[in-house]
Amino acid sequence: QVQLVESGGGLVQAGGSLRLSCAASGIIFSINAMGWYRQAPGKQRELVAIITNGGSLNYADSGKGRFTISRDNAKNTVYLQMNSLKPEDTAVYYCNSLVNNRGPYWGQGTQVTVSS
Repeated sequence: QVQLVESGGGLVQAGGSLRLSCAASGIIFSINAMGWYRQAPGKQRELVAIITNGGSLNYADSGKGRFTISRDNAKNTVYLQMNSLKPEDTAVYYCNSLVNNRGPYWGQGTQVTVSS
């Protein structure tokens, strides 16, 4: 069974940085695009960033210039470096991926709280 496990969330002051990680585990033959989504209280889950297995990147406007997505294919891991964090970035961040052409699989989420 494939699992995605996020880590790296926490409490940070506005202007600070956090680095999220998401590792895929289980029987894995291939991983397609990996992405980060977030869901703030009372709001719908929204895309933050996606990276394809070819390295193409796509960012939501909210994170452009501040967030950087990357992946380590050898470790089946995707990262999200978040700089210049704002209180409106506060949300639960979820990892998402297609694995073995199945899914999408979702992680359990990691809380990011940005204080003003």
